[in-house]
Amino acid sequence: MGEKIYIFDTTLRDGEQSPGATMNIEEKKRLARQLDRLGVDVIEAGFPAASDGDFEAVREICKVVENAQVAALARASNGDIDRAWESIKGAKYPRIHTFIATSDIHMQHKLGMSREEVIAAVKRSVSRARSYVHNVEFSAEDASRSEWDFLVQVVETAIEAGATTINIPDTVGYAQPQEFADLIRYLKKNVKNIDNAVLSVHCHNDLGLATANTLAAIRAGARQVEVTLCGIGERAGNAALEEVVMALYVRNSYYNVETNIKKELIYPTCRLLSMIIGMPIPAYKAIIGGNAFAHEAGIHQHGVLKNRLTYEIMTPESIGRPPSELVIGKHSGRHAIQQQLEQLGYRLTKEQLDIIFQAVKGLADKKAQIFLEDLEALVLEEIYRIPDKYKLKYLCSVSGNMAIPTATLKIQVDDQEEQISEFGVGPVDAVFNAISKLVGKQPKLLKFSVNAITGGTDAQGEVTVKIEEGGKTAIGRGSDPDIIVASAKAYINALNRLARKEEEKIWARV
Repeated sequence: MGEKIYIFDTTLRDGEQSPGATMNIEEKKRLARQLDRLGVDVIEAGFPAASDGDFEAVREICKVVENAQVAALARASNGDIDRAWESIKGAKYPRIHTFIATSDIHMQHKLGMSREEVIAAVKRSVSRARSYVHNVEFSAEDASRSEWDFLVQVVETAIEAGATTINIPDTVGYAQPQEFADLIRYLKKNVKNIDNAVLSVHCHNDLGLATANTLAAIRAGARQVEVTLCGIGERAGNAALEEVVMALYVRNSYYNVETNIKKELIYPTCRLLSMIIGMPIPAYKAIIGGNAFAHEAGIHQHGVLKNRLTYEIMTPESIGRPPSELVIGKHSGRHAIQQQLEQLGYRLTKEQLDIIFQAVKGLADKKAQIFLEDLEALVLEEIYRIPDKYKLKYLCSVSGNMAIPTATLKIQVDDQEEQISEFGVGPVDAVFNAISKLVGKQPKLLKFSVNAITGGTDAQGEVTVKIEEGGKTAIGRGSDPDIIVASAKAYINALNRLARKEEEKIWARV
């Protein structure tokens, strides 16, 4: 057994800052529960001072996380730190994570502060955070572009003030692996009290080196890594949890370290994130992409057939990637469905299970085979969706090269049902025109994509749309064997999200 590496997951904070990756509170709670099951050591739940919505989300996440520490981010100011404490004081294992920039370019152009003023702010903020919790993390923002000897002073000050974790971020993805490893070694050698804190790293992917820099830092002595599922985050994203964890596992003899991650839950967890934010996992994505275990070249296929180790350094099963085999049919019982869902990481109440049971029966009448992916799509469609302001009740679409594309639909708006017909240049355009006219909104369509959830001509279509209205954007998703119906569901889902944002804005003013 090697030394332990602490996995600090910031999908719910830094990851959510990725354009289009916004989640509502219920979705954040669902993902937090799954991260807890996955075995991450720390869940960074949000930035409470950023908004009332962030504050409430952090507080709600604290109620559902049982094993992991829950961290709240705060700038080096009394107001931020007080707000962070208010949001996480209900957590079983709370952590306050405070930060300030330490590079000359940030201090001069962003903060307008001298080095002496930054040192004083570090001491003041860490001390205040420590007055609330024992578990305090300090981050030196833009550390990789900071002057090394000044960084030593900052880190020493933070530890003296009570920081138990020191994070060294490569905030703009500027560092190179050997250079970043040298910085970690320099701090370990020159910070006199470094043994009193866990040394952490947080790497961004602007040059495609986030995972490489993270792994280099581990070799140099870092013992906490800050990562996100699928590497989502600002700009080009962050170091990907699945890449770092599986590199440490596959090359265990090289790194000689361990994590608490349950590897068989990696794929289901990444898939859950993908479905929540409506962003498909790219086929070429390392570890979890659709092509990660695919072999097309003849010589590769020959080798794999002889011995999978010729071209596979890990198995799909090791990350919890299930084969696309028939698992459920119209004659399956509730127990079989429940068992399959639990294997995917979903624990439903009796009422929720009844909803899925009926949905499975309905889907089985439309397609011959129901796969794990279909079952998962039903859960996201029927259970983990926001409360509906708009709900599709009926849709009839007519199209063809000898017909004018027409959509007739009925939508429930709050407690009333309304019906309308509309034309378009195609069936999807007609549906969207009809929905927009009926609800009285004309959002701009920024994105429209269709993916088959499984193989076969009877596969469910999974549609993702992104719309914008009044400076606010929302992503919606919908699935159905009929892609026109799936498109309508996705568009209505996005409109519901916009409506929820407006309600939250009104609530915040009140």
